[in-house]
Amino acid sequence: MELSVGISGASGAAYAVRFLQVLDELPQVERVHLVISSNGFTLLKHETSISVSSQNFQIAKIIGRDSSKFRFYDNMNFYSPIASGSYPTEGMVVVPCSTGSLGNIASGTSNNLIQRGAEVALKERRKLILVIRETPLSQIHLENCLRITQAGGVILPAAPGFYHRPAQISDLVDFVVARILDQLRLDHQIGKRWGKE
Repeated sequence: MELSVGISGASGAAYAVRFLQVLDELPQVERVHLVISSNGFTLLKHETSISVSSQNFQIAKIIGRDSSKFRFYDNMNFYSPIASGSYPTEGMVVVPCSTGSLGNIASGTSNNLIQRGAEVALKERRKLILVIRETPLSQIHLENCLRITQAGGVILPAAPGFYHRPAQISDLVDFVVARILDQLRLDHQIGKRWGKE
């Protein structure tokens, strides 16, 4: 499968890093089209000490190894394949998704490639998963979440559970990443499931 992934400027860069690492490990994922906003780059550096930019992008700096699976596009590159519905992908995941990106996607105003990729996923009836990371949520945020859901998208808050008794932060990150993978119907062994040893 081919998948688009956007990293916006919401807090939660660790979710994005782990998600990309797992996608690289899954044999059923053949290609990942990756877009990172300018604030996404800033958050990667601030929260994970990963220093990359559009000019010196290297996937190895993010996932810890080189990989031919990833195709990186500048966030203003509307000529990239994922800006068109004629290019087939399974859909798009924005992780983390800022409420600003949520608002633009919900209103159909594509100011950058992340938002355009999400718009394409909705209009083509492909999977769109927005991993929002904000609290508390205002009425405007909630209404935008509802609009996305009504349009066929999935709002997946970065809200880890605790029933699996996490021992470290990586367990909490894996919980959310596992829920994203479940929504994509990707088989994985990340984290623990309720009712299973």
